[in-house]
Amino acid sequence: MRFLLCFLAALSSVPASAERLTLDRIHADPALAGPGVRNLRVSPDGERVTYLRGRQDNQFQLDLWEFNMKDKTSKRLVDSKLLVPNESLSPEEQARRERARTASLTGILNYSWSPDGKQLLVPIAGDLYLVDAAKPQGARKVATGNVADPKISPKGRYVSFVRKQNLYVIDLVSGLEKQLTTDGAGTIFNGEAEFVAQEEMGQRTGYYWAPDDSAIAYKRFDESPVPVVRRFEIFADRTDVVEQRYPAAGDANVLVDLMIVSPVTGAQRKVELGQNRDIYLVRADWSANGKQLVYQLQSRDQKRLDLISVDAATLAQRTLLTETSKTWVSIHDDLRFLSKRNAFLWASERSGRNHLYLYDLDGKLLHPVSSGEWGIDNVLAVDEKAGRVYVSSNRDAVIDKQTYALALDGSGADKPVRITKGDGWHEAAFSRNGEVFVDTFSDPATPPQISIRRPDGAMVGWLEKNELNAEHPYAKYKADHLATEYGSIKASDGQTLYYSMIKPSDFSAAKKYPVYLSTYGGPHAQHVSRKWGNYFDQYMAQQGFVVFRLDNRGSYRRERAFTDAIYNGLGKHEVEDQLSGIDWLGKQSFVDAKRIGVFGWSYGGYMTLRLLAAASDKIAMGVSVAPVTDWALYDTHYTERYVGGTPKGQADAYKTSGVFAHLDGLKSPLLLVHGMADDNVLFTNSTRLIDGLVNRNVRFDLMTYPGAKHGISSRPGQRHVYGTIEAFFKKNLADAPK
Repeated sequence: MRFLLCFLAALSSVPASAERLTLDRIHADPALAGPGVRNLRVSPDGERVTYLRGRQDNQFQLDLWEFNMKDKTSKRLVDSKLLVPNESLSPEEQARRERARTASLTGILNYSWSPDGKQLLVPIAGDLYLVDAAKPQGARKVATGNVADPKISPKGRYVSFVRKQNLYVIDLVSGLEKQLTTDGAGTIFNGEAEFVAQEEMGQRTGYYWAPDDSAIAYKRFDESPVPVVRRFEIFADRTDVVEQRYPAAGDANVLVDLMIVSPVTGAQRKVELGQNRDIYLVRADWSANGKQLVYQLQSRDQKRLDLISVDAATLAQRTLLTETSKTWVSIHDDLRFLSKRNAFLWASERSGRNHLYLYDLDGKLLHPVSSGEWGIDNVLAVDEKAGRVYVSSNRDAVIDKQTYALALDGSGADKPVRITKGDGWHEAAFSRNGEVFVDTFSDPATPPQISIRRPDGAMVGWLEKNELNAEHPYAKYKADHLATEYGSIKASDGQTLYYSMIKPSDFSAAKKYPVYLSTYGGPHAQHVSRKWGNYFDQYMAQQGFVVFRLDNRGSYRRERAFTDAIYNGLGKHEVEDQLSGIDWLGKQSFVDAKRIGVFGWSYGGYMTLRLLAAASDKIAMGVSVAPVTDWALYDTHYTERYVGGTPKGQADAYKTSGVFAHLDGLKSPLLLVHGMADDNVLFTNSTRLIDGLVNRNVRFDLMTYPGAKHGISSRPGQRHVYGTIEAFFKKNLADAPK
């Protein structure tokens, strides 16, 4: 079965000053999408919606803004340049930003509200400010010294943060700062998440406040068992030798403890995690009444996850539930404790789809909250008063994201009420009580539009209408904007694979065009989605290429039968599915099957290499950026989850999943690109590949970026790398229109 959908409506009249999109403009200010925002939050009192916005002269320098719900006006609350005119970041903060994929940003990257909605906590460049929402010009610095992960406690009595591997609090009544842990130094860390937890588990914090401010649960870890990797970070004017504790597949992980500390007395208590220390502490939370600390313990092989409750008074423990899988148990953030009854919500993929379940505090299943041949993405809010749970899902279209309401009592579990209306992509940010939400919507014809809505979807007002009119930054390029088409093909096992395609400017069915195929292919990413598009894709289509994407088996936001296919053999089914897409392209009358090129970054870079090795007879060239080449070089949690064990225990799986067992088949022209200070996919992956290609007398092109991390995130670096990619495609697919 195949369907074809074209969702880019006919654009309005051509602007008088129409221009063709350029790489220089893509990487210049102001942002082509218009005044985009991030970190949308509704204040606890419901009077404001706050958000971060880039500056007109630098879209990557973020300031804090507010939308006033009463008078429907927007204004800048905190000017980041006034707080810190020139930022200087510690190496630790730079590394945290790399983990969080925010390395390209400056200014205010995060903030939090006090529970009464009167103050904001704003970190910037290692310092910490308290801001009175009514008088923001009087921002008060409350802490310095490269503070990390600051929070206002649930009742508003304290500010907490991590500094130099120790946990601190400031009593906002007395103004006194107190150090709660003292042993943080060297390989001992308190209140932080370890490397693989940040990188692979989505763990952005290592400590958790009790809801009544009485205690803090925190992670304490010792990374001394983790092997030290000596990396050379090569910059333009120097080479730094970095000793990084990097747990590659099969290596020892950190030794972790779960502790509880009183912010008043500093008294410490230890939660026993069991005799087996080779585990992952992936999450911790408190029950709504603060009487129970609940943590999630995952086995090293990731096939078991236990949700365990700890009595906060006695430290007595009991297991509430256990999730198991033949492949891996996914980690999520969808544990929600109810405040009006002794129960909690829990997400599970046990049915093959991700659904919500309601349990009592003894771990007894009460009923499913969602069910059926669809799944949720995540929980957005719980409104106990209305008896509703709000979730995001692709129930109505795999390529879309919509917001839905479910009944907390389980009635209509397979009949969620869709709240958002427009087909396309909706990101929703709800108020704490679920009575209002901010909806960010886009589709291939519509840059992100931000509206404030009631939980039935009714409009309250525009925060940013962002009309694509004559004043919009994209107005000059609107006339040449090309339609994105969506469709599907079948995988070898019958599962549906979704694709997107942009046909070239001045398209003629009588002509044959080269193909720019962009791939990622790995888990936890969806490459085909119905939202405001990728500018480089649009640019390449305007340069005369058919632009194609396909989500192969293993990709994100699908059922477990789809994602589990990659287990114990990375690359096999992903390559097979991408080749199915290439074969389908080759049969289209407007495609020149001899001029198909592939580009990918990170897992996509790995996919480019595997595709060229498998089918250089079908793929004319490839660009591989920051690729994993040997999975034994990548970290424990990610690699062991998908390859299915350690290099020692699963030697054959590691061999066949890597690049080198297939490298003899790589015959087509290759451009290899890597940042020379990459601390995620280590540069060793590319140096080993270079050696393997040289030994096989395979010629290739190489571009390395001094000082660049995994994302090559500087603006000059981004402009240059995409210009290099374009040039390589045009060089090797020589008949592409200039």
